[in-house]
Amino acid sequence: MKQAPSNQHTLTIPGIVVAALRGGSGKTIFSVGIIAALRSLGQSVVPFKKGPDYIDAGWLAMAAGRPCYNLDTFLIERDIILHSYHTHTRNTDFTIIEGNRGLYDCIDTKGETSTAELAKLLGLPVILCLDATKTTRTMAAIVQGLTAFDPDVRIGGVVLNRVAGKRHQSILTRSIEEYTGIPVIGAVPKLKEQRFPERHMGLVPTPEHSWAKSAVDAIRSVAEKYLDIKRIQRLAKSAAPTQVSEKPIEPKSETAILSEPPHIGILKDAAFQFYYPENLEALESAGAKLVYVSPLTDPHLPPVDGLYIGGGFPETNARELEANESFRKEVKALADHDLPIYAECGGLMYLGESLHLEDGQFEMTGVLPAVFGFSKRPKGHGYTIIQVEKENPYFPEGTEFLGHEFHYSSVIEWKGLEENLTFTMKRGTGFFKGKDGVCVKNVLATYTHIHALGTPSWAPALVRAALDFRKKRNSVH
Repeated sequence: MKQAPSNQHTLTIPGIVVAALRGGSGKTIFSVGIIAALRSLGQSVVPFKKGPDYIDAGWLAMAAGRPCYNLDTFLIERDIILHSYHTHTRNTDFTIIEGNRGLYDCIDTKGETSTAELAKLLGLPVILCLDATKTTRTMAAIVQGLTAFDPDVRIGGVVLNRVAGKRHQSILTRSIEEYTGIPVIGAVPKLKEQRFPERHMGLVPTPEHSWAKSAVDAIRSVAEKYLDIKRIQRLAKSAAPTQVSEKPIEPKSETAILSEPPHIGILKDAAFQFYYPENLEALESAGAKLVYVSPLTDPHLPPVDGLYIGGGFPETNARELEANESFRKEVKALADHDLPIYAECGGLMYLGESLHLEDGQFEMTGVLPAVFGFSKRPKGHGYTIIQVEKENPYFPEGTEFLGHEFHYSSVIEWKGLEENLTFTMKRGTGFFKGKDGVCVKNVLATYTHIHALGTPSWAPALVRAALDFRKKRNSVH
């Protein structure tokens, strides 16, 4: 009998995957409710989100009182997914993973990037959230079909949503349990009050929601009233052991052992809030000191050696961003003097000349020669595959990397040159005519969001650029 390699061992971590038939079935609300209910019992819960998402992750993080990490099997390799999962779940009681879209949905027919495959990879049972609107016994056939579709996926329980009444709940429960043997562990009626405001991307981000904490408390009360939390705990404890390969210890780079680390500014407020925790941690691991700043409320940039501007909703804060003229001008002046800046989606728009909205035209920083407008339908939506075609500060030519995009904005006037567009879109919409990666001096801005665990070269490159900028600035002075 062969022995397992010395760098491998097995771990069993209590947890569940919350899945559904489709988006909009209540996965986020149930996940938030379960997390908050477990926390009220004194349990520590680590939240995860499957698939590219910032907004749902923000609600999960608020409910858990700790960061929500991403487990995206398209963007990140399976071994790294496992390592991240086990690293972040040390010394915790439970993990709750919110799936995305339907249980078996993915980008192709193979299913390799589905929520179901993630559940199998992590050895976790699945709770199905089912919208029971205008259906009874048919729901049993659907559940039976889901279990038969892949017998290796362990569906451990069903939660019914939008139940019309006691009679409706009774026939649904009896049908599902009699025909499938899967227990119904909760049933939530149609709620009169909607506590989670929604927008085109789903839930409104927590920083924009002044009563987010009270909303979490309200949904916790719903979970405690209508879900069998003890049964959910028992189900989570039935998780299977998984084999863990320890990530090799990598030697510290020169940027990670600096006595005076470069300062990288992070624009973070209601306008810019889409950051994977892993991306920020990767910058710190590469040697940076992160400095948080708000272009909405701070009149000036603090001393920084680089900027990372994530996505968000600059369009809903356009008037305030324009009004902070001193901040906009400082960003432009520093960019003109070769400050390294990396920007994604909303950050890309902020670096443009202006935003054209229904209620007016609003000036932005003018770092990039582009004017943006907005549509009522998405202009780019889904995973992206990027081919780096031209020289830029952060990715070698010839590199291919993965990301995702979701934007209603588009370029209505591009005044730059073809050589300023460094990426070719092998999959996705991008910035302009199948291109993306707008590069001017040390600025690189793109509609694509990346994940640091899937693109590990990004953070060290930004930190090196920041360090070089600081050295050049110091030599001048």
